[in-house]
Amino acid sequence: MALDIDGTLIDSNRRIPAGTVEALDLVRAAGHEVVLATGRSLAGLLPIATRLGLTQGWAVCSNGALTVHLDRTAPSGYDVVEARTFDPSPVIGRALDVAPGVRVAVEEVGWGWRTSSAFDPDELNGEQKRVQISELKARPATRIALNAPEIRRHMSALRATEVTVAPQRPDWLDITAPGVNKAVALDVVRTHLGVPAVAVGDGINDLDMLAWADRSVAMGQAPAIVRSAADQTTGTIDQAGVLPVLATLVPAVDGALSPLAAQIATAERTTPGPVVLRVWHGAGPDLARCEVWTLRGGRWVRHAPIPSGIGATMRAIETASLEAGLPYPRGDEGRRRAQWRSFTNDGRAGFELPLSAL
Repeated sequence: MALDIDGTLIDSNRRIPAGTVEALDLVRAAGHEVVLATGRSLAGLLPIATRLGLTQGWAVCSNGALTVHLDRTAPSGYDVVEARTFDPSPVIGRALDVAPGVRVAVEEVGWGWRTSSAFDPDELNGEQKRVQISELKARPATRIALNAPEIRRHMSALRATEVTVAPQRPDWLDITAPGVNKAVALDVVRTHLGVPAVAVGDGINDLDMLAWADRSVAMGQAPAIVRSAADQTTGTIDQAGVLPVLATLVPAVDGALSPLAAQIATAERTTPGPVVLRVWHGAGPDLARCEVWTLRGGRWVRHAPIPSGIGATMRAIETASLEAGLPYPRGDEGRRRAQWRSFTNDGRAGFELPLSAL
């Protein structure tokens, strides 16, 4: 599930439509991989990913220039999988020729930007450091932002330096390496996962992604060229248009269930075989990891995370399983000794609770 951020998951006021986080949790519990795919820099992606509860998994940012694996246990919260860089000197030089007053910003991965002049904080995500043009040209870059009145008119001249030019508005262009876009980066992730793809977006920089996906959906407020490139159009961001798309990926569950019970029920219904719920503790009694595993080809494999299980307790997991009406565990709530059993996976000890008859 490849999802654009701005205009798809958050509105122009940086608000996330109600119900979005809960819907994403259910999609993940159903075994789908949710991959954020954004024009934002990594510094701009990370806080939004945290707000969305997507702190573990794949993400594509800077219009495909950067692929990362989000990992809440990593010191920085992510690992860079691939950075697609290019020599920025030719395109910066050409930009200065065609638009002498152009403002130039070169992305510093995970931190912010080096800039030729100051940008407003809402124009660039992350920190800024003003430097000389010569320094902006000096080393490979993942992404450049160019800002000047009507600079879109000079796209052909800039593309002649063999870079990818993505227009954001008449006075703003994003520059990445030749052949780089969201689809190129996402296809590497899809190949690794071995699954089909659904994509949702609303911008010109989503065109390649929508053409690439097995199923593509444009947001209702997207330009006509974007809507015509997609298989279908959903509601606008103000109508929370992504929610009905997410709902098509999960089975119907009782709306009265708690989030934890709904996620467990969703995971159990979408597994093809016997199911166990596995948990691992952190430093205290709360759970640091909670996942549903299933028996496939004679071995146990991970099916899906249970997002609301992180920070919960084993008692809460047991209560939610009973609330969801699953056939196991049997007995009264809290009788852990009779229901839970220990296991070891990759050297890490945990506990598992059968959710179906084996």
